[in-house]
Formats: sequence, structure tokens, C-alpha cells
Amino acid sequence: MEQRGIELVSAGERYGRPRDLLFLWTGTTMGIFTLVYGTTVVAAFGLSFGQAVAAILVGNLLAFPLVGLTSLQGPATGTSTMAVSRAAYGPKGARLLSFFGWLNMVGFEAGGMVLITFATLALLGQAGVATDSIGLKIGVILIAALIQLVLPLIGHSAVMRAQKYFTWVFVVLFGLMALLVGPKVNLSGGEGANFATFTAAVALIMAAGGLSWGPLGGDYSRYLPADSSKKAVFGYAFLGGFVPYVLLMMLGAAVATAVTGADDPISGLPGALPSWFVVPYLLLAIVSLFAVNTTDLYSSGLNLQAAGIRVKRWVAVVGDLVLCVIITIVAVTSENFHTMLNTFLGLLILWLAPWAGVYVTDWLRRKGRYDAAALFDERAPGQVRWPALIAQGVGMVAAALWINSTAFVGPLSAATGGSDFSIFAGFLAAGAVYAALDRRPVTVPTLEGAR
Repeated sequence: MEQRGIELVSAGERYGRPRDLLFLWTGTTMGIFTLVYGTTVVAAFGLSFGQAVAAILVGNLLAFPLVGLTSLQGPATGTSTMAVSRAAYGPKGARLLSFFGWLNMVGFEAGGMVLITFATLALLGQAGVATDSIGLKIGVILIAALIQLVLPLIGHSAVMRAQKYFTWVFVVLFGLMALLVGPKVNLSGGEGANFATFTAAVALIMAAGGLSWGPLGGDYSRYLPADSSKKAVFGYAFLGGFVPYVLLMMLGAAVATAVTGADDPISGLPGALPSWFVVPYLLLAIVSLFAVNTTDLYSSGLNLQAAGIRVKRWVAVVGDLVLCVIITIVAVTSENFHTMLNTFLGLLILWLAPWAGVYVTDWLRRKGRYDAAALFDERAPGQVRWPALIAQGVGMVAAALWINSTAFVGPLSAATGGSDFSIFAGFLAAGAVYAALDRRPVTVPTLEGAR
């Protein structure tokens, strides 16, 4: 069991190659959730298939470079992404952002656990088992939680190895699914949507994709040697997320042209499949959701530590899973899961976009070089760095003014017919304010051997 949390990984403990990140991110992102995001832009937003393809390409091209960028800091510092955020916000000032990052992961974990539960109940229903019992649902949740706990608890090496195997299994099964669904799709159907709706679909794709995965980049690259090729680290991390998201979202969009209610991965989407593939599909859904949650659960523990909660990594993992189980039980016994998920994705933008703006601007100022030890020095001056926090606040206001979510619609969004430029507004406003306010000289070393 890995004992290290966000503590610096020494040179003697580094291992692996940058291409390992390709399998980590492919195994993580090649899942049912990704497929459903593709069906949503057609089924919920009303985009034509051509518009959906354009939104998928634009949204992922804009968002997934963030995963590559945050992965660069892992080998350079030997710690997690949210711990690196301390360079901009200060060791104590970054705690609030790390707490938001923890909430981000717990929310996705709970969403995954809910779908695992639904898929398991559907599988039991295929076997003739009555699934209406609350006791059965809770039992399924608890068993799933115990299974989910294993890989994140063992730690980084187990997660990296498992995702490599998951990748090959998912490639085969999703490829088969594409062949089965292909003859049923109607790529010329649908009237399409206006530009404002198109921007809202792009925002959802970015929030569900590279933007939400960005705070995890360094968590999995921090064990790589400090002299790892920067181009390889960035490229493998970017491609590992970008390619599966584009391909599976396009498959989801194609499915939505053939099946009503395809944005429901358990009761709707299987309608596009032959009856003999429903059981394999449900098994694929369960395993792929476990794969996604493995990455989320491992990182959520690190984010909790970065938020200043002094607990061992394994304690944080177990605690996060307990909270996730409670949320899952509430969601499974309610009728509003899809509304809850869409609201959650919309609200992520409010803090993630400004955080990304500050993070990228700080990275540019430092030319990618960080004083790793200073990130953990709680006695040095600058524990709370107000330029970054003020920029974060301004960015959040800017994002809120132009957001179009199920929770609320910002006044600028409403004034422009429901367009959603919240990510761009939050990112640019936070980055610009931070660049204007933070005039500290940047004199930071890099780890020996880094290039």
C-alpha cells in the first residue's frame, strides 16, 4: 500500500516512462460516461450530428491541453497538481481551491457509483431478480464500494498498471459496440440548434472533459524521472484523454440519432444494441465506471491533503469513499439523478475555469519552473497570495455572468439568447487580473536533471 500522499517524490523513487500516461488517461476516459456526454449534445441540446461532431472537436481541442500542461509539473516537482497550485495562491491560500478540487472528485465518484448501481441492478434484472428492494440497492452499493476501494488504496503503481489492461479491453468492446450500432444511425437527421445552444454544448464538453481532468495531471506524472521529455509527457497525457473522448463522444452522438433517450446509459442507450449484447454492454459499463472512479478516488485523497487536512492518504481514500456511498444512496433512491449530474457539471465551471486561468498564467510567468520545497514551507512569507485569490474571485464572477446551466442562467447568457461563454470568460478574466496584480520577481530553481 502506497503511504505517500502529496509529499515530494525523491529522485531515487522515480520510475516509469511518459508513455505510461497514454494508457492511464485512455483507460480512465474510455468509459460509459464519455459515451453519454456525446449522446447528451444531441438528445438534450438538439444538435444535429454534424454540429455535434464540431462541438466535440472544438471542446476537446480547447480543454485537453490543460491535462498535458498540468502533467508537466509532476516530473518537475514530484507532487500533485493542486499542491503545485500553492505557487500561485500560497500554501494556505491554495487550500480553498484544493477543497473545491476534492469536491470535484467526490462528485464524479458519486456519479460513477450511481451508474454502477443502476447497471448492476439492470444486470440482476436480466437474470430475473426483483430489484425494487431498497435493501438490495444498498447492498449493491456497499459491495461496489468495497471493490472500488482496492486499487486506489494500493496506490499509484496499481492504478497505472490496471489502467493499461483496461485500455485494451475497452478498445475491443467499444469497437464491437460501434460495429453493432453503425447500421442504425441516422447521421442526416435532426434540425440542428442555433449558435447559442452550440456554445452551451461546447461548454458541457469542456467541463466534462479536459477542464475537469486538468487538476489531476500531476498526480500521475509525479513519479516520472525529473529528466523525462517534456514533449512526451505533454503529448501522451493530451492524446490519452483527447482521442478516446473524441471517438466515444462521436459514437454517443451517432447513437442518439438512432435511439430516443440514449442519454440514459442504462435504460435508454441499450435500445440501440442487439439483445445478445445487452449483458456484455452492462458489464462493460460497470467495469469502465470502476476504471474512471479509480482515478478519481486516488486523486480525491491527494486533494484533501492539499486542502490542509492532515490525514494519511489511505484514511483520506476511505473517508472519501464513505461520503461517496452516502451521496450514492441518496441519489439512487431519488428520481432526479440526471438533473443533479447536469447541475454539478455546470457549477464546476465557476471555479475550474478561473483556477485554470491563474494556473496557466503562473506557469507562463515561471516558464514552468517551480521551487518544489517552497510549496510545503508553511513558515515562509506569502502563505496567502492575494493576487491569485482576487483573480480567482473576479474569474468566478465573470464565469457566473455568462453561464447557462440547469441551476441558473447568467445575465450575459440570458441577454445573448442562452449562449455560454462562461469557461472563456472565467479563464481570461482570472488570467488577466492575476497577470496585472502579481508583480513578484520569479526566481525559482528546477530539480536537478530536469529539462
